[in-house]
Amino acid sequence: MSPMKISTLFALGAAMLFGAATPVSKLLLGSVNPFLLAGLLYFGAGLFLAPRALRSDLRGKLRSADRKNKVYVAGSVVFGGITGPVLMLFGLELAKSASVSLWLNMEMVATMLLGHFLFKDRMTKRGTVAATGILCASILLSLDGSPVSLSGGLLVAGACLCWGLDNHFTALIDSLSPEESTFVKGIAAGVTNLLAGLLVAGKAPLSASSIVFSLAIGALSYGMSIVLYISAAQGLGATRAQLIYSSLSVFGILLACILVKETILPMQVVAMALMALSYALLFSEKHEHAHEHQAVTHTHWHRHGELHHDHTHDSLSVAAAVFGHTHEHHHEALAHSHPHVPDIHHRHTHQTDRAR
Repeated sequence: MSPMKISTLFALGAAMLFGAATPVSKLLLGSVNPFLLAGLLYFGAGLFLAPRALRSDLRGKLRSADRKNKVYVAGSVVFGGITGPVLMLFGLELAKSASVSLWLNMEMVATMLLGHFLFKDRMTKRGTVAATGILCASILLSLDGSPVSLSGGLLVAGACLCWGLDNHFTALIDSLSPEESTFVKGIAAGVTNLLAGLLVAGKAPLSASSIVFSLAIGALSYGMSIVLYISAAQGLGATRAQLIYSSLSVFGILLACILVKETILPMQVVAMALMALSYALLFSEKHEHAHEHQAVTHTHWHRHGELHHDHTHDSLSVAAAVFGHTHEHHHEALAHSHPHVPDIHHRHTHQTDRAR
C-alpha cells in the first residue's frame, strides 16, 4: 500500500473519531460549561499520549527546536487547542449537533484559503470551485429556521478559522513526532481551558463518572484523532487531508440522529450532496512539475519504498515497515519531477506547472 493511501486511511480514521465527539459532547453540555468540557477533552488527549510522548526527551526537543517550529507549536496550542474548541462548544450550545457536524466543513475552506495565501499549499482552479461549493453548502446549513442558528454558525465558523491555522501549523512541525506535538497541545490547552472553566463555574459541576467519560472521549476523539490527522497532513498536505477528514461529517450527523434523536432536514441532504460533488472535483486535480529539495534533517511519519525515504534501519518491526513510523532522518539535496501533493516535502513555489 502506498504512503498516500495509508495517509488517506489515517485521515478517514481521524474523521470517524472526531465525528463521534460532536453529538457525544452535546449530551454533556447540559451540565458543564464549554470551557470546562474543552479542557477535559484536551486533557484526556494529553493523558492518553503521555506514556508514548514522555519516553523521548521532549523537553530537550522543545528547547532545541528552531524558531519556526516553536511558533508552529505555540500557534497549534493557542488556535487549535484553546480558542477553536471553546468557540465550537459555545456554537454547539446554540445549534443542533447535526448542523454543527456539517458546519465544521468550513474548516476545510479555511484550510484551503490559508494554505493558498500563507502556507504554500496551492489551490488550482478546481480547488477554488470546490471550496466555493463547500462554502455555499455550509451557508445553506445555517438556514434551518432556528432563531439561534446564525449565531451558532458564526461561532463554529470562528472555530473553523482557528482550526484551519492549526492544520497548517501541525502539518509543518518537523521537530516533534505527531504524538509529541499532540501531547503538548493536549496538556497546555487542557489546563488552560480547565482553569477558565473553573473560574466561570466557580466549581466543577460534574460527577466523577462524567469526568471519566469526558476524558475518555478526549483520549480517542481528540488524542488519537489528532495524531492520525497530523500524520495524514504531513503525508498529503493540510488541504487534501482536510478534504478527506471533512468528507466523513455525515458520521456525526448519523450519531446525532441515534444519540440525541435529531432529524435530518431536507436542506442538510442538499448540502451533503453539494459537498460530495465538491469533494470529487477537488480530489480529481493533478499537480506535477520539476522541483528541487534542499538538504534537511527533520522528524515526521513516513514509509520506505517511495521517492523521498530510502534510508536504512538496523532493525524495523513488521508493523513499522507496513504502517510507517516516525523518527529523525536526513534528506540529501535532490532535483526531480513527479506527481506530488503539498506534503511536508513539497511546500515550494513553482513557475512551470501541469495542474488540472
